[in-house]
Amino acid sequence: MSARRSGPAGAPGGGPGSARDEILARMRTALEGASPAPAVPREYRRALDAGTDVVAMLVDRLVDYKANVHRGAAAIEDALAGARRVAVPADLPAEWRRGGAEFVEDRGLTVEELDGVDAVLTGCAAAVAVSGTIMLDAGEVQGRRALTLVPDHHVVVVRRDQIWGHLAEALPHLDPRAPQTWISGPSATSDIELQRVEGVHGPRRLDVVILD
Repeated sequence: MSARRSGPAGAPGGGPGSARDEILARMRTALEGASPAPAVPREYRRALDAGTDVVAMLVDRLVDYKANVHRGAAAIEDALAGARRVAVPADLPAEWRRGGAEFVEDRGLTVEELDGVDAVLTGCAAAVAVSGTIMLDAGEVQGRRALTLVPDHHVVVVRRDQIWGHLAEALPHLDPRAPQTWISGPSATSDIELQRVEGVHGPRRLDVVILD
């Protein structure tokens, strides 16, 4: 999470008399004498039925989102086909660095340098089959958030043991203190006339390599 610096009094995040303190004081006043908050119901579904093929479901969702799906470590080279320079986290395993591309370790690459590579190759923290979502929390073999948002082509490796059926099963495997990126297919958005535009918020091309 981004840190907020303290500013002068009267400014957001400032000392006594700041706007932040004033807002919090109003909230405390408004809550005086209020009854305790009711218990939140937790009867919602937290897992898929036993026997559900979560890998097949994840693949189905990813393909529907226009992502390219590959199986096995050898397919990393296919996913990176045509890429000459590939940005990677410094701790990316050597066995994932496949093909004839130049692998550029991210040790503080600038935005311009990240924009100049052909692709980025990372791992992930978890994946959710029911929604086709891949999650990153800047942890091991994932790199920092900018690494997977600036380049136009993201190749992400997902291990079988990182695939969960339901969101509630995947959340405990994420670092709640870290900046997170949740990916459901290539970056795309639509305007009010439903004109689809790709690449606005991240990579326009997403390749997913699943390691069984």
